[in-house]
Amino acid sequence: MPSQETKNFIAAHRNDDIRSLALQAKRYPDVDMREAVTQIEGWQLAKEKLPEWAATEGLLYPPRLSMEQCSSQATALYKARIASGNQLADITGGFGIDCSYLAQRFEKAIYIERNKTLCDISRHNFGLLGLDKIEIINGQSEELLEQLPHCSWIYADPARRDSSGGKVVALADCEPNIPLLEERLMSKCDKAMIKCSPMLDITAACRELKHVGEIHVVAVNNECKELLFILSNEASPSIPIHCINILKEGSQSFCCTMGESYCTAYAESIGEYLYEPNAAIQKAGCNDALTQSFGIEKLHPNSQLFTSSKHLKEFPGRSFIVEGVSRFSKGEIKSLLNGIKKANITIRNFPDTVQGLRKRLKIGEGGDTYIFATTLYNGEKVLIKCRKP
Repeated sequence: MPSQETKNFIAAHRNDDIRSLALQAKRYPDVDMREAVTQIEGWQLAKEKLPEWAATEGLLYPPRLSMEQCSSQATALYKARIASGNQLADITGGFGIDCSYLAQRFEKAIYIERNKTLCDISRHNFGLLGLDKIEIINGQSEELLEQLPHCSWIYADPARRDSSGGKVVALADCEPNIPLLEERLMSKCDKAMIKCSPMLDITAACRELKHVGEIHVVAVNNECKELLFILSNEASPSIPIHCINILKEGSQSFCCTMGESYCTAYAESIGEYLYEPNAAIQKAGCNDALTQSFGIEKLHPNSQLFTSSKHLKEFPGRSFIVEGVSRFSKGEIKSLLNGIKKANITIRNFPDTVQGLRKRLKIGEGGDTYIFATTLYNGEKVLIKCRKP
């Protein structure tokens, strides 16, 4: 725990630049500057990522790496919508964000963490947050697994760093090694929730894991943040993939079935509206299912853009009003752009980069115009000029 002098310093300098503060240690001999900087930086990160925690006075924060690796409030709340029951065991406790929100849906919770400092921080924070039903255990989850009582759910967020501190993605490279532990894990619970990197190959993970019952692909503001694999002792061969895009106001959700073939309709021409699926759907590979669910047509097998003559307010992604289409020729492009100086450019299945196309078109970034450079089903390269509805 910080001394009273250090606490006072933290409170007085909470909004200051931490790099500047770190250079002023000699001016404050009674202040543990390293601890002060850690707490100030943690609070500044929490203000955006964990607003409920940041608003609670007296919480302690771990070093930056743990803050970066922990779930956000938005994704932790989503997990708490999925799981509930009698008892939860979080076998990779960390900073305790997921455990704190999940525990509120259970009668009892167990938090297991190998790092004693994180256990001490969580014990302090859980007390301030009124989470007195969480039992904290310092130890290795692999060693403690046999001692666990049977749980409704087990939660794990394996560490995605190797012994040298480098990032890893594959399940077998993370700690704990979930594929290796899977059978022991499932003997101790009805269901397990495994949080994984958004970079993980979903199909490859399903080959490694034998008990996958469902998958959740979670994005926040159209940025894919995490994959959740729900393991069950009653898993079915038909695995639903839930795609969720959490927005500042509300959320977008869509569900399809892994490995199912969908009859995809392709557009012969661009309609009045253009649609781009959100990041969760694109990561899940559920694009083709959209044609059946929304009655829209795909531009090309690899473009991941759709069109329709109708405005679909519930479409899970971005929608645009089409203002014009041009082939990739100087005359048609000049007519399409008509003196536009700024635009938001997106490349989909097109032989150029955003930077390269922006340079060729001599268009700056920003404004209210959206330009999609893509390929149609007949192989033709086009620019589509749009605006938001």
